[in-house]
Amino acid sequence: MFRKVDINSLEINPFEYIGKKWMLITAGDGESFNTMTASWGTMGVLWNKPVTQCFIRPGRYTYEFIEKDDCYTLCFFGEEYRKALSFCGANSGRDVDKVRETGLTPAVHESGAVYFEEAELVLICRKLYHEDIDPNNFKTGEIEKNYPQKDYHRMYTGEIIEALLK
Repeated sequence: MFRKVDINSLEINPFEYIGKKWMLITAGDGESFNTMTASWGTMGVLWNKPVTQCFIRPGRYTYEFIEKDDCYTLCFFGEEYRKALSFCGANSGRDVDKVRETGLTPAVHESGAVYFEEAELVLICRKLYHEDIDPNNFKTGEIEKNYPQKDYHRMYTGEIIEALLK
């Protein structure tokens, strides 16, 4: 059972949660949504608000949903869900039903955003800003290796409007 918690009371290491545990970025509503696995992103304070930043390539199915909706979620899971997260990262929601294939249980937050009951931490985020990655601004050539197809991410900055913890 989830409980709402003050974001300032969370003691999480974003390098561990995002970079090692991964997360599901989910956008859409209870009728139509998509989720994708991500291991890139940030958490912090910007414009005097607790925020996340997530990065989505325009070719990803989730991009269509996050563009339409005001809110998105970041869901973090225990290691027992690694296989489900791997599946969600390797397969497109255009081609497969990720919920059916992984057994994850979607739930709808009062904001309309979708999250998963199996998560141990859910961050409900409201979009504040977006910007496309501009390769002209890279200060080191090695970053370009992440874009062999020149499909640069769009960065979304979202205010964390609620944190749910098990």
